[in-house]
Amino acid sequence: MAKNILIIDDSASIRQVVKINLATSGYTVTEAIDGKDALAKIQTQKPDLIISDINMPNMDGLTFVRKVKETQELKFIPIIMLTTESQEEKKMEGMTLGVKAWLVKPFKPDQLIAAVSRLLV
Repeated sequence: MAKNILIIDDSASIRQVVKINLATSGYTVTEAIDGKDALAKIQTQKPDLIISDINMPNMDGLTFVRKVKETQELKFIPIIMLTTESQEEKKMEGMTLGVKAWLVKPFKPDQLIAAVSRLLV
């Protein structure tokens, strides 16, 4: 059975590019437009991995990560941040919260697939 990946980004074009790359590699993809939307979708289908942006309306990516890691049945889902944020402080904050990988936009598809496959062993 294909692993399900939740993509969270307020940019439809980024979600589309990520989805195409993941689907081509055999993954099933669910999309969310922000952290709030993602939390609602997680209630109906728990993903095997999450890829999230940071800068989004309604609920940003780091707040979303905090909420996921505070929830017992969700806290072990690996999370990759895919963002324009490259500052070391943001990266350290994300890693402290439990983010497993950090990719900066624009990204190379092979880097994304490598990070996903490394976390979904």
